[in-house]
Amino acid sequence: MLGRVFAHYKRKRDLNHLKDKRFAFLFEEDCSGEVVVFDTETTGLDPKKDAIVSIGAVKIKANKILTSQAFELFVKNDTIEKKSIEIHGIRPIDVQNGKESQEAIEEFLYFIGSRPLVGYYLEFDMAMINKYLKPMLGVALPNKAIEVSALYYDKKIGRIPQGNVDLRFDTILKDCAIPNMGVHNALNDAIMSAMIYLKLTKGECK
Repeated sequence: MLGRVFAHYKRKRDLNHLKDKRFAFLFEEDCSGEVVVFDTETTGLDPKKDAIVSIGAVKIKANKILTSQAFELFVKNDTIEKKSIEIHGIRPIDVQNGKESQEAIEEFLYFIGSRPLVGYYLEFDMAMINKYLKPMLGVALPNKAIEVSALYYDKKIGRIPQGNVDLRFDTILKDCAIPNMGVHNALNDAIMSAMIYLKLTKGECK
């Protein structure tokens, strides 16, 4: 009860602090029946100093992944470290015609609306979005967050006596019989995370 009261107070406070009222829709009740699964590719793993180079997202509605409405964009950045390039393959030349960061974040906000957000290691991706969002709007993302590895953990923990659940992405994909799409990029990772979410919420991943 106290948690709900605090959450309501926080949303009201954040809405009052919103710098740009164009984005008040983020605080509206979501009636779409959809969730948005998203992922980011970045220059590193530290939200304080690293930057977003791409965002990929898909909506899920009525147990279907709406790939025809997929969201993908690249963000301009001149300093992508070699270690990051080895992971996602995105080089500075690949994003030279990308969006400026503010434009990219605004487009992402219009795509997600007030829908719940789903992802793998979602806390990191939301922290990266919030790095840009807070200076722009004065608030963090107010959307409900659903972590797929937490859903998987809850499914598995009762069946594993030692309580050691392997939460690696590839392990979850294999256990849920989901094909690995191979190419590591934001949109592919979002689609695979969406498939994990559907398998877990439909009870098809035991």
